[in-house]
Amino acid sequence: MRIVLGVAGGIAAYKSCEVLRRLKESGHDVTVVPTAAALEFVGAPTWAALSGKPVSSEVWDGVHEVPHVRIGQEADLVIVAPATADLLAKAAHGLADDLLTNTLLTARCPVLFVPAMHTEMWEHPATQANVAALRQRGGQVMEPAEGRLTGKDTGKGRLPEPLEIVDLAMDVLARGRVSQDLAGRHVVVSAGGTREFLDPVRFLGNRSSGRQGHALARAALARGAEVTLVAANVSLPEPAGAKVVPVTTTEELRVAVLRAAAGADAVVMAAAPADFRPVHSETAKIKKAADGSAPVVELVQNPDILKELSTERLRDGQIVVGFAAETGDETGSVLDLARAKLARKGCDLLVVNDVSGGAVFGATDNEAVILAADGDEVPVPRGSKTEVAHAIWDQVAARLG
Repeated sequence: MRIVLGVAGGIAAYKSCEVLRRLKESGHDVTVVPTAAALEFVGAPTWAALSGKPVSSEVWDGVHEVPHVRIGQEADLVIVAPATADLLAKAAHGLADDLLTNTLLTARCPVLFVPAMHTEMWEHPATQANVAALRQRGGQVMEPAEGRLTGKDTGKGRLPEPLEIVDLAMDVLARGRVSQDLAGRHVVVSAGGTREFLDPVRFLGNRSSGRQGHALARAALARGAEVTLVAANVSLPEPAGAKVVPVTTTEELRVAVLRAAAGADAVVMAAAPADFRPVHSETAKIKKAADGSAPVVELVQNPDILKELSTERLRDGQIVVGFAAETGDETGSVLDLARAKLARKGCDLLVVNDVSGGAVFGATDNEAVILAADGDEVPVPRGSKTEVAHAIWDQVAARLG
């Protein structure tokens, strides 16, 4: 695919070198179009070496090839990262005083803006109005991340991590402009696996990496939702724009999810809570016995968070989605057991993963079957966890009306 990587004049321009590298490694033809200010941060030789193409910010260079029109016309996707407040303002008002802004006017492909600026600039009413105008016209504007900015400042406005930018770009290439059918909705997603401590060192847990939950959060953000991500022991970069609530135990997960669900249109329980916890957690590390005997650990069942959410329905019209990691046994197949779980839990949708042999855990791809309480059964073929996430949100959005 032919991708234009626009780079505006912000300190975050250096991170776009990694975006460019990942795009090139994925086999895409990338043309870098920096602004003159961007070249103050990262020089043209760097962009040329990484892209394998000459780089210019001027409409007058190679004028016989009419670059200010041709580059946008031929692109399959335009990414602007970083997109500064100035660049967003020019794009929103159709100004074209350099090669990048001319390219934005001539592009008829999807355009992905990745803002990066100080918090005050991002929150300014003018910037928010410009972002709203771009989105209303079909532009995809990624939410900035929260974190360390230039100097000692911290807040919202940080450029999302390059991997997140590339993931969303690939999503846009695959699907076209990502639907904004979750705009104005608040969704809660849980991710990861809880831990129940036997002592200060050991715990009962599971193999959930949190990748599918994070993919669900990123996909919901791309579709315009306000996202709260309750993350249980996840070692992944936080999705830019999400409110992340870290938790450890199943009870902490329960409290955080129920609190967030009170104002949510949909709750997706992608986390893998531990079914049991020790009756007693030792305050000191359990030592080996001299006689070689093993300690006896008494367990108690944890609360069923999915069933509680489905029963309580903390908001009218709320959609509750559960996950079932199943292996078939002598009592039935994976889907037989999942259908019984759907009826038992009372949720609206159940995403069924066949985890025989450890499949799914930690993998970058997934496949599933989405079972619905109304009888629908939607197979989701193997694909990236982002693709599976969108398939789930398709079903949620349809039921939210």
